[in-house]
Amino acid sequence: MLALFLFSLSDASGQDSTLPKRDTIPSKSDSIPAKADSVVPKRDTLPLTRDSNPARPPVSNTSADTSKPKVSAAVVDSTGAQEFATAKTDTIPAVGDTTGSVSGVITSFRGEPLPGATITIKGTPRNVKSDSTGRFSIDAAVGIELEITYVGYAPQTVAVTGKPLTIILGATATENKEVVVVGYGTQRRIANTGSIASVRGAEITQTPVVNVAQGLQGRVAGVQVTQNNAAPGGNISVRVRGTNSINGSSEPLYIIDGIQVSNEAGGNSVSPLSTLNPGDIESVEILKDAAATAIYGSRAANGVVLITTKRGRQGETAVQVDLYSGFQELPNKIPVLNATEFAALENEVYNTAVYPDPVAQGKGTDWQDLIFRRGWMQNAQVSASGGNEKTQFSVSGNYFNQEGIIIKSNYRRYSLRAALDNTINDKFKFGATILGSYGINRSVPTASSSIDAAAATSSIVGAALGAPPTLTPFREDGSIFPLGEQYSGRYREVANPLGLAEIYSQQAVKRTLANVYIEAKPIRDLVYRASFNADLSSSLADMYSPIYIIAPADRNENSGSASKSNGNVTSLLHESILTYTKAFGDHDFKVTGVYGSQSIASNSNTINANGFPNDLTRNEALQLAVNRTVTTARTREVLHSFMGRINYGYADKYFLDFTARYDGNSKFGANNKWGFFPAVSGAWRIIEEPFLQESKFFSDLKLRASYGLTGNAAAIGPYQSLATVASGNNYAFDHLYVTGINPSGIPNPDLRWEKSTQMNFGLDLSVLDNRIGLVVDVYRKTTEDLLFLRQLPISSGYGTIIGNFASIRNQGVEFAVNAKILDGDFKWNANANVSVNRNKLLSLAGGLDEFVLSQYGVLRVGQPLGVFKTYSYGGLYQNGEAILPGSDGRLGGPKVVDLDKDGTITGNDQSITGRANPDLIFGFSTNMNYKNFDLSVFVSGVIGNEIFNLSRYSFENALGGRNVLEGLINRWNPDNPTNDYANGLQGGRLPITDRFIEDGSFVRIKNLSLGYTFKNLIGTRSARIYVSANNLYTFTNYSGYDPEVNTFGGSNTSVGIDNLVYPQAKSFLAGIQVAL
Repeated sequence: MLALFLFSLSDASGQDSTLPKRDTIPSKSDSIPAKADSVVPKRDTLPLTRDSNPARPPVSNTSADTSKPKVSAAVVDSTGAQEFATAKTDTIPAVGDTTGSVSGVITSFRGEPLPGATITIKGTPRNVKSDSTGRFSIDAAVGIELEITYVGYAPQTVAVTGKPLTIILGATATENKEVVVVGYGTQRRIANTGSIASVRGAEITQTPVVNVAQGLQGRVAGVQVTQNNAAPGGNISVRVRGTNSINGSSEPLYIIDGIQVSNEAGGNSVSPLSTLNPGDIESVEILKDAAATAIYGSRAANGVVLITTKRGRQGETAVQVDLYSGFQELPNKIPVLNATEFAALENEVYNTAVYPDPVAQGKGTDWQDLIFRRGWMQNAQVSASGGNEKTQFSVSGNYFNQEGIIIKSNYRRYSLRAALDNTINDKFKFGATILGSYGINRSVPTASSSIDAAAATSSIVGAALGAPPTLTPFREDGSIFPLGEQYSGRYREVANPLGLAEIYSQQAVKRTLANVYIEAKPIRDLVYRASFNADLSSSLADMYSPIYIIAPADRNENSGSASKSNGNVTSLLHESILTYTKAFGDHDFKVTGVYGSQSIASNSNTINANGFPNDLTRNEALQLAVNRTVTTARTREVLHSFMGRINYGYADKYFLDFTARYDGNSKFGANNKWGFFPAVSGAWRIIEEPFLQESKFFSDLKLRASYGLTGNAAAIGPYQSLATVASGNNYAFDHLYVTGINPSGIPNPDLRWEKSTQMNFGLDLSVLDNRIGLVVDVYRKTTEDLLFLRQLPISSGYGTIIGNFASIRNQGVEFAVNAKILDGDFKWNANANVSVNRNKLLSLAGGLDEFVLSQYGVLRVGQPLGVFKTYSYGGLYQNGEAILPGSDGRLGGPKVVDLDKDGTITGNDQSITGRANPDLIFGFSTNMNYKNFDLSVFVSGVIGNEIFNLSRYSFENALGGRNVLEGLINRWNPDNPTNDYANGLQGGRLPITDRFIEDGSFVRIKNLSLGYTFKNLIGTRSARIYVSANNLYTFTNYSGYDPEVNTFGGSNTSVGIDNLVYPQAKSFLAGIQVAL
């Protein structure tokens, strides 16, 4: 690729740089000077042309009459006819004359509405902001000039014509050209050589998300977002181009206004990203390949998510009020036996008349109806922004409240944000951002690692499925009636789900993100920026499991349990950034150097207690408990970094970038404290070649290529490379047991980063005057030195050692397309993306081919992570069939396929029977506007993944003492020799087979929104009312509550497991957005 660039550069030196006449703006002179340098004006003064190609500057005849109008925007009148808005030298009305009004809409050259654009009457401070659909209205007479500005696009000036305006903002060849946020700065999109996807804040908040990462689902090619737990505030998993680690984190690095934060929350806990208000977000950039991520070095192997919050702009103070309210509910229940059916099954399993008259039981108790509810949610946000040419500000406040669809679960968040930018003079500038939030989460016990009978005791969802419908939820006095007290204690192994809801579990999190920067320009073209960042969080968690939910016969001296824990994390980061930019002739250089130093310190304290005398003091007097344990923890890690990047561009045609980062991290072994992470990338804008200059079909055409190395420092915690000791082991001294410490970890001075090398080839294409755009990326990423536990000989005194013992590969292709279908009064645009990723384990420690994870999961070389290894289901044993040794061994019981044909069922008959990773993920969105109406539809889905439905495994087993799935009405018996469901067997267990592995593919109508905007409503600039339906309908064959499920949270290996997690909800809400 480098040879190609050098060849192209040498070839270009002999080319005539005169641009084609189709881009020439008509002038009074028809002649064009022969010298190209006298024809082409300086690139940073070129106007946008009617060609609407943002990347190809027009030619202006500099010798022509300078009074010629300057084309600055494409304007479409109400009939759809396109005109040119010009800055004429004719006499115009006085500035103060604003008789009349004009309305219009601001869109990008891609047809996307631009909310928050500033429309200013030229020469005055009077301005308005466009609303969420890009619409505006301002008092201005015909002939008055309006100045339109929007971050990332060229400012434009248009004249009021008396007709509604559609103003299309494009990019110019100036520094204000459309830009994309990259690590430690911004870059013109046409000059970008990496794989970067952008999502606007308005797209993220189109659905009522708590977590910003939820808003990325289905919107970005190559990014898979999975809701681990749909509880309010629940955590999610994000994978950029697949899973890159076994034991380490595969979450991307999140950076909010320069502050590096983590989304790690321990599986199904409250997500740290839930503390950020999505309404404060301006844009999100996802950096995917090594060219884009290498600047973050040892933390970038899993991709980088850059989150930019809203900032103030020059102009009158604009106030925005956003309110919505609605409800959410369970889309569907899982059908189980009613009381009559359950009574008949109990009689059959126990071969006795447990219920003499099953029919008399009727339908009984519907436990799912008792735990699921309609949960209400509310969101209120007020924001204000404005400023003058020296100082700009932005402030906002938000309140969010979400009731869960399971009783006693909810999440509330209060947040404040303020941003300030001040230009002292042309040499100095400073600014600050502070975000504060306080979130309170009340949770209920969901998800479980248990199967069979235990599944009905540890999860409220499992208890609702397994609780006998013949029993009663409440005593006569209205108190919780433990199931162990009913039917003479027959059902002591099943929990009353309402009792599980009485377990008090609450977590409160305070978080502050702060950034202060100062920027200096000591000499021309050189900028120094120093930033000081802090991420401060503290949490307090309380839990109490009361005695009264336990049947009296089951209570003992340890009944009643409680815990209290608090934790604090302080992350401090300083970065010094030097940027030198220089342009001469057709050559553009930008050199960036960065030094960073970060310290992360954490401490936690936890006390667990059980054995309370009663429930009076609950968790407020843990000293009353019979048993108490206290644990404390404190860690600290330090990271020092040196970074550099060189960007070179020639004639907006050829681009070459070099990036390198040198990281030193205290977590790693003494022999590998430092790591070097380089990357190189290039791009060729073929559209600028002479053979395409006359093309009316192509608007832009660019090829990209990159190669680089990144690391994963999140794979281990502090001190794992050192010899460690642990407490908790008891030693006998003088016939007494005392607590001592013992060696717990063997040192590994060679412990080092997980390293990912990635190659990427990309295509950026737009055609038909940018009406259709296509981005294609093909990549291969190999990750080596994966952290993995290796077994040690018993003689060593240790069980395992952690080391760099494995490797994995991800490769795939991504497509993203956008289309501006219609303009005029009826506007219609659409976006779609499709991603294919293939994951493969290349090697394991010690040359192992397979490592067993669980009864149904393994790591196997040559297979992707997340494969299921089980027996193959062969139906049910029928009359006359020989029962193989090692199988269930009963008539009407499940039959396992004898794969090796040896006449007996052993572990050798297991095989890879399912894969959790999807073949394809996709998303599609479309937006339509007709006059003041707007309609949007968003669809997402995955194809080809499989789910191990452990919930179904547990509740398809008729072992007695708890309820089962409705399908067991058709269970096997001598009079009904079906092949569908095994017969009941007291205490029996089903073999783990592929019967319980289901297709997890789904297509979901994620959002459907309809809105109407009022212009100049009394006391407002605009007001939009809307209704929205979310998770409206899911097309799937999956039998569980929802196919988007991940019981074991952020695990990289135990994925695609459904075992009684908090189900997804569908929601309906209405809202109003008012601009004052």
